[in-house]
Amino acid sequence: MASEQQVKRYLAYWFQVGKTIVVHNGEKVLQPQRIIAGDRYSQEFEELWQYLLSPESGDCYLTGTSQTISELLTSKWDLEPCSRCDMPVPMFNVGLPPESCACSDLSNWPNTDLPKPREPINNQNRLRAIHHRLRQGENPDGSDREASPDPKNQTRESPHPPESLNQQDYLRLVRDRTSCLRKPLSASPENSLASGNQKSATD
Repeated sequence: MASEQQVKRYLAYWFQVGKTIVVHNGEKVLQPQRIIAGDRYSQEFEELWQYLLSPESGDCYLTGTSQTISELLTSKWDLEPCSRCDMPVPMFNVGLPPESCACSDLSNWPNTDLPKPREPINNQNRLRAIHHRLRQGENPDGSDREASPDPKNQTRESPHPPESLNQQDYLRLVRDRTSCLRKPLSASPENSLASGNQKSATD
């Protein structure tokens, strides 16, 4: 069974490719000039939709089809993508011949050079959804790594002096150890003596 929102979208899609709707049992043909207005349907389309739902419109149907709007809102019909153009078409619960698609009398559709018909898009909601997906991709476990750094990494990156030493003694100890590591091997008295003995033995 097609919902009211699905039937509304069905009409909006076909209006965007130039279709019209027959009302009052074929006495009048209507077509809204504007379908989408930013993130919602246009006022013109909304007013037409309310008119089509009212008894004043009589039997109304999209040109190229035979199913009335009131019939589409019953449990006998579904709306499925057309195998030819991927647009929504009425599908009887036991099947529907392909020629019953509203695109059968449109010589210029499907047209891949034109944008596909669509529903109104709320850009703020889409941006929030994209932002949420990006954050989930960065932190799959949902944790905030910046707000909760790893204590082990923090210890390695920013070592603290031992509690038994004050800051000045700790810095002096680090400087002494660093100078010992950087001291040339030849500057050691033991190494100089060993080098002299080796030279005497050679002579």
